[in-house]
Amino acid sequence: MALLRPPNSSDGSNSKPQVPRLPPLTLTTPEMVAEHTPCTLHHSVLPPELGCRLYYTLLYASRDWQRTKWWLADRIVESSHSSFFYRRGSTGTNSEPESDMKEAAQYWYNGRPTEAPPVFPSAMEEACQIVERVVNAEMRKRKRFPLEWGGYPAGEGEESLLWRANVAASNCYAGAKESVGFHSDQLTYLGPYPTIASLSLGVSRIFRLREVVPLDERDKRAARTYNIPLRHNSLIIMHASTQEIYKHAVPPQNSIDIFRPSFPPPPSLTDDKEVLAKLHEASNARINITFRFYRPDFHSSKTPRCKCGVPCILRPDMKNRYEELPATSAQTDTPEESTTSMPKPESSAGRKTMVAKYWWTCYAGAQNDGKGCGLWKVMDVKAEGRGPFVGDMTSMENQS
Repeated sequence: MALLRPPNSSDGSNSKPQVPRLPPLTLTTPEMVAEHTPCTLHHSVLPPELGCRLYYTLLYASRDWQRTKWWLADRIVESSHSSFFYRRGSTGTNSEPESDMKEAAQYWYNGRPTEAPPVFPSAMEEACQIVERVVNAEMRKRKRFPLEWGGYPAGEGEESLLWRANVAASNCYAGAKESVGFHSDQLTYLGPYPTIASLSLGVSRIFRLREVVPLDERDKRAARTYNIPLRHNSLIIMHASTQEIYKHAVPPQNSIDIFRPSFPPPPSLTDDKEVLAKLHEASNARINITFRFYRPDFHSSKTPRCKCGVPCILRPDMKNRYEELPATSAQTDTPEESTTSMPKPESSAGRKTMVAKYWWTCYAGAQNDGKGCGLWKVMDVKAEGRGPFVGDMTSMENQS
């Protein structure tokens, strides 16, 4: 019978060595999250009453939220959870015109026409100010990447403002089966190496991270999946390089613990006492708010248009990463000193964190019956007038 066996069918002499799979790892403490990922976890970030008030506010509002739809492989698919987009009101710093936020909201919803987003509800604004302080404090502890936003100039004796949330994408996961698959966030308005602050309210759910292993390492190691339980009133900050290295997801679960709010809903929500009573009941919903900083140098007026006439989206080359950028990198055509004078950011568990290229691609296919023009071009921050970047400011400091 051995004579009938195809050559090399069992000896494996010419096959590539199998890369062992790594079991998922659950990260339950802030220390574990910081050790294994480029994220930080913060429990009980809001005052308890504010956390419940914001939860009620958005749970009540979520009755009008929509599920995102888009074209995929010649068919329309729909997200299992509902979403909504808010913009921050003008506070004198980095306020954005309503028309600009309308475009940002439109393409957040995968290109669907939409009205200009409403401003943060009062409870969200209160929470945002707290989150902003936590994020800026964490960012000041970290080494930074050359293409991160350089920050707003500070007055004499003041600390510079590194990050200011000006939009918030909110999601409602009603029940254990509502979920979102693995993805990395589009960088169209965020720019390279963004920081995103994700606040969880209500039911505890798993937040899942998995690295995109670079092409030159795929025959040496496999990606590990990290599961991070996010309970009520917890904040996970996806620091710079998270969107370049990892994809994240909220998976469906077989079971969840019911959430029982500690405070009653504010009477100002509605005059309907029955609705207020229902809101105060035990809930299976998780509200997630991702506070984001849309950079002024990635204003919608500077977003390239494809041949379809719609704004492109910006994505990183996740599959080709480096410990240090190659000298001939076509990444940005930034001055050489902007990538060499910076201290090298700490790798996430020894991972390559430097991305050499970002590219603009056509996004029309998400709504245009799945058809786009196929435009693809590398971002050139010098030609496109982006910045200031951390690398630019470091170079000026070194020269002075």
